[in-house]
Amino acid sequence: MKQNIVTKKETASIQKPTREEAKQAIKIMLAWAGDNPNREGLLETPERVVSAYEEFFAGYDMDPDEILNKTFEEVAGYDEMVIVKDVRLESHCEHHMVPFIGRAHVAYIPHKRVVGISKLARIVDVYAKRLQTQETMTAQIAGTLQRVLEPKGVAVVIDAAHQCMTTRGVHKSETSTVTSRMLGVFRTDERTRSEFMNLISPANIR
Repeated sequence: MKQNIVTKKETASIQKPTREEAKQAIKIMLAWAGDNPNREGLLETPERVVSAYEEFFAGYDMDPDEILNKTFEEVAGYDEMVIVKDVRLESHCEHHMVPFIGRAHVAYIPHKRVVGISKLARIVDVYAKRLQTQETMTAQIAGTLQRVLEPKGVAVVIDAAHQCMTTRGVHKSETSTVTSRMLGVFRTDERTRSEFMNLISPANIR
């Protein structure tokens, strides 16, 4: 399956507007919404929104390969499952540019080398801090870990609530969306996959 992954090299070729141009665009949107962008309460809103967007979409300036570059081979032969559960993620739907918020569970089975566990959470952030669909993000996280670490397998499950469903459209505030991506032994070995799913089940998450 071809993954829709935007790299730093690709974004470097995009003509990025200046900060001032971005602020002017926010003022236009405020006026389009029906308000006066020059009233006191909105005068600093364009600057605040641009600053917020820099944080929301910081993933475009992050290199996932660089994050995973440092690995460790002295692991005393450890070759069992490594799981980081309940990684909070905040992303934005590429269709409506509204947030979706949830949690990711990431696992891999090492093959000769391991990576610092904080790096797994950082990989989630790299892809979450971009305009995304949850399905694509799930595949990106798993695919990057499999490609860079070359483990025996990778598993990623994401459970998130989308404001494009909860605050607009169908207004179903009680719903969440679950996506998963299984690679290597997690895909081919039902027992390994079942062990992972059991370990991340709500009854086993503290």
